[in-house]
Amino acid sequence: MKDKISERISKDPEFVSLVRNKAGLIVPATLFFIVYYFALPVGAGWFPELMQKEVWGKVNVAYLFALSQFFMTWGLAFLYVWAAAGWDRQEHRLLRKFGADPKE
Repeated sequence: MKDKISERISKDPEFVSLVRNKAGLIVPATLFFIVYYFALPVGAGWFPELMQKEVWGKVNVAYLFALSQFFMTWGLAFLYVWAAAGWDRQEHRLLRKFGADPKE
């Protein structure tokens, strides 16, 4: 029974839209994360003068950039959790539409 339900759900336009919406956030967010993450070692290697520039006391651009990665990661995590809550609601609607229990 579950296999037939999953086949019907996978062909439903709402499900296709849900998958497209998820990819619309996950793919760009992942690419952004990778680029942002590797910007620090690339910057340190190719632009050492810029990264060594002191901004506040002994704190330089590299330290600030490294610290910013924590905030960027937390921001992406919060964005994902917020979006995933909406995806969960859509998923539960789809399951109810096809007579499946969302809690299974």
